[in-house]
Amino acid sequence: MSEVLVIIAVILAVAIAAVLILAATKPGMLRVQRSVSIKAPPEGIFPLISDFHQWLSWSPYEQKDPAMKRTYSGAERGKGAVYAWAGDKNVGSGRMEILEASAPQKIVIKLDFFTPFEGHNTAEFTMLPQGDGTHVTWLMHGPANFMSRLIQVFMNLDNMIGKDFEAGLANLKKLTEK
Repeated sequence: MSEVLVIIAVILAVAIAAVLILAATKPGMLRVQRSVSIKAPPEGIFPLISDFHQWLSWSPYEQKDPAMKRTYSGAERGKGAVYAWAGDKNVGSGRMEILEASAPQKIVIKLDFFTPFEGHNTAEFTMLPQGDGTHVTWLMHGPANFMSRLIQVFMNLDNMIGKDFEAGLANLKKLTEK
């Protein structure tokens, strides 16, 4: 009986060590990026992103927890606008602040997650005129702490977050191509 327990303990120790080693080999930076072409001018898209109040109409994260608590502070829109949220396990809690709003081409947001895991990233939206429309890119990047790298052993964060970005960009496209 004690031999079986020793074997189980060794197998568990090796499995845990393997997961920790795999996590340590994951990149130290997280980068997720998605783009879409929208048949609308940048001036029609920019206000939907630079005003956090407008995110209710297109952000996929706004639909994940109908009871989510939202607070707005700072500037009404653009540089200095702040949006904080607290919700269920699907959205956690966090804070966004617009650091740069260069109309109608670029918005840079400081993105802080507090729960369920702490993370500090930068989100960037760029809107580049392209023919009769706009090429819109949503990028999030930042350091991947050890917990993030551990999660990446089991889940592909680019696919998971990227699907949300694709949904949000599709919503922006629907709203602005009307």
